[in-house]
Amino acid sequence: MTPRRTLTTFGPAVALFAMISGLVCGCVPWSVDVPSAAAFVGRGLAESYGIVLTPRGRTEISLLPLPRIGFSDIRLSAGTADGPVLSEGGSLTVQLSLASLLLGRAEVVSLSLDGAHVALPASDDDTRWAGPLKRISETLSGGDVSHPRRLTLSHATVTGRDPRDGRPETARDVDLALSWPLWSDKAAIAGGLTWNGASARFTLTSLCPADLLAGRETPFTAALTWPAGSLDADGVGSLANGLTLAGQGSLKTRSLPETLAWTGDDIGLSPLMESFSVEGSFEASRDGLRLPSMRVSAGSTVLEGAGSAEMTGRRPSIRATLDAQEINLAPVLAGLLRVAGLDGDDGWGRHPLALGPLTGGDLDLRLSGGSARLGPIVLEDLASSVIVRAGGIDVTLGRASLRGGTLKGRAALRSPAGSAADETEVKAQGVFDGLDLGTLLVDLGESSWMLGTTQGSFSIEGRGRDAAGLVQTFAGRAVLAVDGGAIAGLDLADVIHRGGAVAQGAL
Repeated sequence: MTPRRTLTTFGPAVALFAMISGLVCGCVPWSVDVPSAAAFVGRGLAESYGIVLTPRGRTEISLLPLPRIGFSDIRLSAGTADGPVLSEGGSLTVQLSLASLLLGRAEVVSLSLDGAHVALPASDDDTRWAGPLKRISETLSGGDVSHPRRLTLSHATVTGRDPRDGRPETARDVDLALSWPLWSDKAAIAGGLTWNGASARFTLTSLCPADLLAGRETPFTAALTWPAGSLDADGVGSLANGLTLAGQGSLKTRSLPETLAWTGDDIGLSPLMESFSVEGSFEASRDGLRLPSMRVSAGSTVLEGAGSAEMTGRRPSIRATLDAQEINLAPVLAGLLRVAGLDGDDGWGRHPLALGPLTGGDLDLRLSGGSARLGPIVLEDLASSVIVRAGGIDVTLGRASLRGGTLKGRAALRSPAGSAADETEVKAQGVFDGLDLGTLLVDLGESSWMLGTTQGSFSIEGRGRDAAGLVQTFAGRAVLAVDGGAIAGLDLADVIHRGGAVAQGAL
């Protein structure tokens, strides 16, 4: 066969084979030991973002579909190679812009960090991220280098400090993907993590990173879900004076105690509640959280009002003024009986009555309602307050109407100074006037054996470690007066005949 005929016969096949081989070789990553590749990419990261790359493992290069370089066992530091560690361990894959690569520049199109340990600031004076964030802001505002289109963090461990009290915190199995198209000024973030033994997923959209890093306001839409609840927010945010947020939001949880245990927070009286939700407008800053208008749902009760919260420092503090048309107090009573161990038959009298579980955070609640139901008893025109501090609980009934009469009262629960931690002191007092006693007895399921408009007062106090001990120490005084009253089933002539003694079974 002549060379010309051989070339004609086998040439196209050889060319096709060569092209396929070239494509395969270009797509398959090649392990190389080229320090210049690390230096080339590292120079681009340092100039654009103030981050220094130090690879300590192998390097892989792929040319197709876009140039991509992978580094293993890497170290990212701020400013210099010996600067504070930003991330250590794991692998880093950098996809480069082909156009910039032809011009001899390392422009990052996408960046993926897998299996690394990311270090956030550990204290107020830890400024390891200040320099890189400043450089990134300058780079984005200058417009000389286009921003990365995609950033990915997978299988990472992130350490930092709790902004509320400075405690060290660790998030594991962190997955995060930031998508920022070249043609848009808005980015979207989605991911998940495991924190305090529970997994959570989050999304953040409509975010303008360039505005945020430059100290300007940016819109945002955020969502967070965890096993016991969810959080949604929509508004604007800024980093000009620390993180500030404002907008509309909602928090829903099927178990408030479970959610607080996960976040490491505590709220006064939280063990008494289960399902809980709050929604409305909010303003958040380093000074705390303000809720100028909110709607709170606790069980079947819906309340509206305003409030504020401070979750930093040693004790969280919540203040709220709420109003409702109807308030169902039965779930609160059931929660109180459950916490006190009075909801069962076995050993109920010996269950500790310590206030600690109920006073984990400060609470100042002003509550009013058209009506409040506690089983068969209905209070109307209710005005009350609940104050929780580290040392005890104060409940004040400013006013309430009950069966034609008015009620006022106050109850205080304290952990007495110098006593055992699980000992509780109870003091209660109250007055009532114009109460229709007969109708109230019917409401309580009793026969109307006593009639008349009733007025009176009472005071009671006791101390104990459990219900049995508390009941044994109860002492007090009560005064009762009935105007135009009657006692059904009592023969006064027979009482006089017996010298004031009532015959057995007369009442």
